[in-house]
Amino acid sequence: MAHDQDDCQQRRTLLTVLALNAGLAMAIGVGGWSADSSALLANAVDHASDAAVYLISFLAIGRAGSWKRGAARFSGVALLIFGAGVLLDAARRFIVGTEPVGPTMMALAVVAAVINLICLQLIRRQHSGDVNVRAAETFSFNDFASNGGILIAGGLVLWLDQAWPDLVVGVIVAAVAVKSGVDILREAARAKSDKEGVA
Repeated sequence: MAHDQDDCQQRRTLLTVLALNAGLAMAIGVGGWSADSSALLANAVDHASDAAVYLISFLAIGRAGSWKRGAARFSGVALLIFGAGVLLDAARRFIVGTEPVGPTMMALAVVAAVINLICLQLIRRQHSGDVNVRAAETFSFNDFASNGGILIAGGLVLWLDQAWPDLVVGVIVAAVAVKSGVDILREAARAKSDKEGVA
């Protein structure tokens, strides 16, 4: 009974953070496109990939450990793909040029940071050792940190009237995503080794 209640609570939490991240992805994507911001577009794609991963994690609740580890591996690979895509976009913008709008970057970064903090608190209340819940916590923490970077970049863009802070933060967000993807894949592999060790 307690296990079923834990699963139900995890489902509610993941559905909530899924909805919040999907909404953020759309809002930040529109804002990033209008503000010509590499950092905001990177953040939008990041939230979209997070929402997809939360959906996979939601479907993994209550299933066999192998299914959960597979979902976590999908999460890690998704982050690696996202990171590579952002790096390519930053390189393209560096070559062709970009004119990010600082105030829009700062406003959206503040809104996103508040929502990401809410997601992080919801996930941390789970106190779960599930590999997918830990992955979700990693995503929310990274999103919160990247929003701080976007806020600083927006201020520098506004102050210096230069595009490079936006590009730098876009690359940093991508690098963090790649590192997180590798960490999640390692965690999934460790969980598999522990399972085999017990068996």
